[in-house]
Amino acid sequence: MSIFKAYDIRGVYPAEIGEDIVRRIGNGFAAFLRPAPGRPIVVGRDMRTSSVPLGEALMEGIRDCGVDVVDIGLATTPLLYHATGSFGAAGGIMVTASHNPARYNGLKLCREDAIPVGSASGLGEVEAAVNRGDYERVERRGGVVTKSALESYGEMIARSAAAVRPLKVGLDAGNGAVGPFLARLLKPFPISVVPLYLEPDGAFPNHEANPLEVANLRDLIEVVRREGCDLGCAFDGDGDRAAFVDEKGGVISGDMTTALIARSILQKEKGPVVYDLRSSRAVREEIERWGGVPIVERVGHAFMKATMRRTGALFAGEVSGHFYFRDNFCTESAVLALARMLAIVTAADRPLSAIVAEVDRYPRTGEVNFHVEDKDGAIARLARVFGDGRISRLDGITVEYDDWWFNVRKSNTEPLLRLNLEASTRDGLERARARVVEAIGAPPAGHGGA
Repeated sequence: MSIFKAYDIRGVYPAEIGEDIVRRIGNGFAAFLRPAPGRPIVVGRDMRTSSVPLGEALMEGIRDCGVDVVDIGLATTPLLYHATGSFGAAGGIMVTASHNPARYNGLKLCREDAIPVGSASGLGEVEAAVNRGDYERVERRGGVVTKSALESYGEMIARSAAAVRPLKVGLDAGNGAVGPFLARLLKPFPISVVPLYLEPDGAFPNHEANPLEVANLRDLIEVVRREGCDLGCAFDGDGDRAAFVDEKGGVISGDMTTALIARSILQKEKGPVVYDLRSSRAVREEIERWGGVPIVERVGHAFMKATMRRTGALFAGEVSGHFYFRDNFCTESAVLALARMLAIVTAADRPLSAIVAEVDRYPRTGEVNFHVEDKDGAIARLARVFGDGRISRLDGITVEYDDWWFNVRKSNTEPLLRLNLEASTRDGLERARARVVEAIGAPPAGHGGA
């Protein structure tokens, strides 16, 4: 299987992704961008042991093509995006495998203004150049400078968040890249932090740095309850996703977080807000209630960011815990999402669990996987069985009725269909779920990811 995916590059180190191929990828990306003189490529890396040699090889490949490099060193992916935009760079590359296990590594690429580069927007050309064995060397290699974007990034977060009162907060960095930066980024806020696993360690000795899995939130939940925290926040490996728990240790879904942040932003400024099609109807209802324009989009950061740019959206959120802000070049900022949640709790005269209860009003299944070889056939069958509903083909198939709806979409990498279903009542949810499962024609395989 190729290490080149739809939106990034990932593989096992060093068997699938080693220094040689990363050097060639850096060279191919520099050749693809062909930046004007003075327009560097920014390079950052996460905390994995392999990220250091891979980062060095990456920069060598870029410089061999005659393109300058700005090395920001250890970073989160949102910090890399911010650096790329704020430095006026031609592009950026983050060395990371996000929440994948320690044996993996990879690359996330963007161009100017942190616009993502995927298979249909340049990554395919880079892959083709690597496969052909293309490698450009010029007589005058590019230079390299070391520079930090942390101060600018911190100022953006402080400027974009509202006032925060003294709060007690549990923070679980999962031994990922965000840990070393939290003290600096949260310094403007008068909070007391109960820390968990802030030390970067690419071996992930405590738990996977994937906050989408509830099992990885158990330590945070325990700390929040034991220490009497007002809320808790967990980050993924490269710091571009966040998951929140309330003061009781209840896990807040990504779409409910989207609804709360959207509401807080729309109270100050009106405009479009983008959300992914797995999200509860409550998200759309909250956006409309507070004077915003709800825009539904298919799952995936490239789609969310493109729609934000096209519509001038203020904010976007996904069930997966990606939260995108106009103020960070329409890219993710998990720490800004945290700052926003701190401000939400500050502005309320009630605990976070009560705030969430105001918007979390519909029962839903969460994401359920089904092992299906003929995915297109199953989706066609769903369209026939539920032909009396309102059907959208934005991503897979979405069918809406007045009192319930569902979406079934295909996995990009596995023979799986992913179901999300919501209804007005618990009984209605169970009846609708039984009907959809019967129509899919396969038993549930469990809960899954993107």
